[in-house]
Amino acid sequence: MTQTKPSWMSDIDQLRRYLHQYPELSGEEHETAAFLARSLQKLEPAQLIEGIGGCGMVAVFDSGHPGPSVLFRTELDALPIQEVNDFDYRSTKENIAHKCGHDGHMAVMMGFARALYHHPPEKGRALLLFQPAEEIGAGAEWMLKDETFDQVLPIDYAVAFHNLPGFPLGTIVCKEGPFSSSVQSLIIRLNGKTSHAGEPENGINPAMAIAEIIKEADIACQPNIEEEGFAILTPVHIHMGEVAYGVSAGYGEIHLTIRTKTEEEMQALSDRLLSYAGRVSQKYGLQLDTEWTNVFRTTQNDPEVTGIIQQAAADNGLEYHAKDWAFKWGEDFGAFTQQFKGAMFGIGAGEDHPALHNPDYDFPDAITPVGIDMYRRILEHLLERTD
Repeated sequence: MTQTKPSWMSDIDQLRRYLHQYPELSGEEHETAAFLARSLQKLEPAQLIEGIGGCGMVAVFDSGHPGPSVLFRTELDALPIQEVNDFDYRSTKENIAHKCGHDGHMAVMMGFARALYHHPPEKGRALLLFQPAEEIGAGAEWMLKDETFDQVLPIDYAVAFHNLPGFPLGTIVCKEGPFSSSVQSLIIRLNGKTSHAGEPENGINPAMAIAEIIKEADIACQPNIEEEGFAILTPVHIHMGEVAYGVSAGYGEIHLTIRTKTEEEMQALSDRLLSYAGRVSQKYGLQLDTEWTNVFRTTQNDPEVTGIIQQAAADNGLEYHAKDWAFKWGEDFGAFTQQFKGAMFGIGAGEDHPALHNPDYDFPDAITPVGIDMYRRILEHLLERTD
């Protein structure tokens, strides 16, 4: 990838590194949002709507002329991971760091805002959305369900990107249809009866039920995303009783993360698992309680918008990789593509770059101008649409 950065890009790089130093967890992005709001105000958007779904906000760059409204999304939150890097802008917070690159995504959005300040859209609107709590699959719904979000409507198109370690630096990665998987987590709670470990017959221990549910989850797995029925069910946490060797446990819980290609497959698999858990709990005389959490909808890429992303890559002289299968990870942007015509694409962060969610990961500043230029060209193409 060869690309010359404009002189003002050094300011955007510094902004990114500042954000990297002061990360905040999902739902707690108050200082991050306030810092970005102050920076955005200097770029004179027609509106800056703050406090949507908590820390979310939207900067509206309005031409004042009829035309499509195009939403671009970035994330605000960091991860509960201890950084191991030793560069001078490393995280200042214990066990909190930008290990998914949201600091870089925000930098791209701020660079895009700066470009819009100097070259406003000739028609329609560009809506720059800053979303909280992406990492827990909640922030998009928080914003969409907030009545304040109605001020942003209507929305004709929605676009976002994610950096992708493992792909050549600056390569644009996209596909029609599912781009990221449907992912959600299930908490299964099993209430029995505590008893003396020497007299387990006087209690109801959930151990066998836990074992059978884990086995059923393993049977339901089909981890090859290239085949029909793709599903990954991962036990992420198990708890039963206490470290008390004279006590037979009377309570246990299992946390599972479930991944499928589509929402329909997720519903079918969820129904199967809940039905099985119900039968097992009844078999062992346990009371069953379940809870869904960290719900990520499938990011469904619209063919029209996907085609425009490919055209923007060509316009910018960038290599384009059409992916065959959806990524296995979840993306909260799916909540937007379930409601609006949109698409997500990836930008390669380097084939040997540290992986996402790893303690040594850092967003590569070299792809910041790639993201800005992609957003600019995508906006130009979408604003030409008159439907």
